[in-house]
Amino acid sequence: MESIGLKIKELRLKANLTQVELAKRIGVGLRFIRELEWGKPTIRLDKLNQVLQFFGYHIEIIKNGR
Repeated sequence: MESIGLKIKELRLKANLTQVELAKRIGVGLRFIRELEWGKPTIRLDKLNQVLQFFGYHIEIIKNGR
């Protein structure tokens, strides 16, 4: 989760948004954004999808060795 969190932080900073602003614009809690960026190992995937969709990304399942 750490690498996803770092990517989210990078995207947020590129968009010139604070954690507070991002949370408000997406409709998730500030605590969730903080924990996501800090690499918390257990997070809600529905909320992660909300954040990723905001930046134009999505989660995809890919078979190893592809």
